[in-house]
Amino acid sequence: MVLSIDKNRNRYIPSDKLKFRRRVLRNKITDAELSIWNWIRRKAMGFKFRRQAGIGCYIVDFYCHELKLIIEIDGGIHDEQEQYDQRRENWLKRNGYHILRFKNENVMYDLDSALTKIKTFISSLTNPQ
Repeated sequence: MVLSIDKNRNRYIPSDKLKFRRRVLRNKITDAELSIWNWIRRKAMGFKFRRQAGIGCYIVDFYCHELKLIIEIDGGIHDEQEQYDQRRENWLKRNGYHILRFKNENVMYDLDSALTKIKTFISSLTNPQ
């Protein structure tokens, strides 16, 4: 995958392939992702989130730039790609990102608990003790 640097904005610009992949993922939202998205969109949690955002050469489910917070909703595919997910998560953490991870089933059957965890985590980032 080829990344180039935009000298005016000093950030990575993903290749067309990554941009296309993000578009496909945005159009194939899962029920669990939709449940979370309906609560975090439009600053409902107090911060702006983007869906299927590109960070470096990776795509994350939800991303808040202000907090450097990533929310991942894992489906069954993640059971088959543990090494990739670990490498990806290590890179993101090394670069200062915070990651909250939920399984599809947890979101679908206990949305309130997932939302409470998100609110609590955001609160810990904005009000460190």
